Amino acid sequence: MAKSGVKKTNVLRLLDAEGIQYTVKEYPVDESDLSALHAAEKLGMPPERVFKTLVLQGSSGSYWVCCIPAGEELNLKKTARAAGEKNTALIPIKDLEPLTGYIRGGCSPIGMKKKFPTLIDESAELFETIGVSAGIRGMQIILRPGDLIRFIGAFTADLTG
Repeated sequence: MAKSGVKKTNVLRLLDAEGIQYTVKEYPVDESDLSALHAAEKLGMPPERVFKTLVLQGSSGSYWVCCIPAGEELNLKKTARAAGEKNTALIPIKDLEPLTGYIRGGCSPIGMKKKFPTLIDESAELFETIGVSAGIRGMQIILRPGDLIRFIGAFTADLTG
């Protein structure tokens, strides 16, 4: 549960409603660098434990959410295979907020406007806890990957490299 004094985001409210344990870590936002690597550095966390949230569209027209470690690049061929799509592509940044309700640098796999199928890189399961966006820039939630996977109904797959 979040400590008192922390701004409650929709993500935190949803986790609280389910009784999922998490901690909140805040960091100063640098508008010139909204990368997950920057977030990991500011949080003092290894980049392999901070997961960025990316939104893609498959050849079928379906949207997919992918969470991968901060320092990694998404492999679109592996992602398409895991999603059962012929191919996938990242959506344009301008489409992110209207589709998900989140802005770049604050996109969380939890609490989007609509529930999309979600893939999380299998490396998440190597760690006791991982960080994902709390739904706003400058705030991450740290939680057990199994809790995240179960809560959002995600699947794990090799998505990088």
